Amino acid sequence: MEISKRFQFDAAHFMPHAPDGHPYRQVHGHSFEAEITLIGEPAAETGWIIDFDEIDRQIAVVRDRLDHRMLNDIAGLETPTLERLTDWLWSELSALLPGLSRVCVSRPSIGQSCTRHAN
Repeated sequence: MEISKRFQFDAAHFMPHAPDGHPYRQVHGHSFEAEITLIGEPAAETGWIIDFDEIDRQIAVVRDRLDHRMLNDIAGLETPTLERLTDWLWSELSALLPGLSRVCVSRPSIGQSCTRHAN
């Protein structure tokens, strides 16, 4: 079975390696939406793969590091492409949430997303 949880955060960034004059070279911000998916079998006693309250607690740890922040200032996100942000979330959450099988980060207002699946 799979369970999923979505969360949002707002953050600013810029692309330091974009060519001069490129719009992404300037500081700008996005409203991001992330969805994480965990895979597993529900425990016989609880019927849960994992308690959603536990998922919320672990997401809050990571979300608070991103929300209303400059992504470029976060270790590992010095060049915060959507792909690197997705990988960063994967790395941070996989240590906190066993069974993580998918991380999708999107910028809904501009129709962009990136998804990483477990190998």
